[in-house]
Amino acid sequence: MSEWKLKRFWSDVATQPEADGFAVALDGRIVKTPAKATLVLPNETLAAHVADEWRAVEVEIKPEAMPFTRSANAALDKVAVQHEEVAGLIAAYAETDLLCYRADSPVELQKRQAEAWDAPLAWVRDTHGLHLEVATGVMPVSQSEASLQKAQALSMGMSAFALTAFHDLVSLSGSFVLGLMAAQNCDTPENLWNISRIDENWQQELWGVDDEAAEMAALKKAQFEHAYAFYQASVLS
Repeated sequence: MSEWKLKRFWSDVATQPEADGFAVALDGRIVKTPAKATLVLPNETLAAHVADEWRAVEVEIKPEAMPFTRSANAALDKVAVQHEEVAGLIAAYAETDLLCYRADSPVELQKRQAEAWDAPLAWVRDTHGLHLEVATGVMPVSQSEASLQKAQALSMGMSAFALTAFHDLVSLSGSFVLGLMAAQNCDTPENLWNISRIDENWQQELWGVDDEAAEMAALKKAQFEHAYAFYQASVLS
């Protein structure tokens, strides 16, 4: 990761076509990933996002200010080389999907969960044939093997770039279903994020705002919104 500590040494940033997509070049030299792979993006739109981040560097490279570059690096250095394992890890969220575990009380929270979560579960059932059982309380509920296989197939069918973003959409929300809705552009990232925060928002209403928790939630929301943008850019033809 030593290259992240470098200061700006380039004047020009440009994108250029390559055999498998588009690369980003600094003064004519193509950017490499931390693992020294050539940073080739699947389309010009995603390459433009990465190029904009390199143009925005003023003095020192700060990875936290370059989310598209970081996600692209992860896609090539991590996800591409273990695609099946990552797909399986994400699909496993369908076994314990957030939307399947409902409160046993109070009635007001149960109603709020049903209003927010029943529709996404109906969508994934009707659209993808992925039927997930719902439970009340903390006792685990077993999901059918057929549904889990469908979740696996959906994850496996994604490119390394899409799967990188999908991983974050699912893990940040705690829901394979909400992550899939985000990936397939079925709702805004803000609405989907709010749906995933029903329990946390309920607790906040009861006990007030915890500044540290609120700061962490804001960070995760920003990461979720980035993952949404990265996914949508990665699947453009």
